[in-house]
Amino acid sequence: MKGGKSTGGERMMFRIIIILITAATLITACNSNEAAKDDREVIIENQESVTTDGKHGDQQNEKKFEQAPNQSKESEDHKKWASLPEYNKIVEQIGSGDYEFETETDNKGKRVLLIADKDGNKQYKTIYIKNTKHLKIIKIKGEGLLFNGILD
Repeated sequence: MKGGKSTGGERMMFRIIIILITAATLITACNSNEAAKDDREVIIENQESVTTDGKHGDQQNEKKFEQAPNQSKESEDHKKWASLPEYNKIVEQIGSGDYEFETETDNKGKRVLLIADKDGNKQYKTIYIKNTKHLKIIKIKGEGLLFNGILD
């Protein structure tokens, strides 16, 4: 640079640096939008799967659960369910009666459980959003939403 004037090569270098910075900024912004979009999709999917009155248009709600064949299987199942972070709140809300748990959905974003009485009739549906620890407990026939909140 002579006398404050820039040469053509310096201008070109300056333009390349500006283009690289702009490209890096755009790539970073696009990646953060993808993650936010994934979180929103899980929440929207959750809201679409259950209505506030607790009814689910799925014929699966009418299907009977199979009873556990022996006591040791029941004990193993109880340990499995009791290890879930939402288990204590579920039992607090529905009581500790003789219920059978079934996993409807369990992926990285949410877990949906169906809970049947001792006769195999589905009574409750729970939806647990893992990253926010948000739990909904729904009585399938009758009262509707029993619990809707964030777990500690």
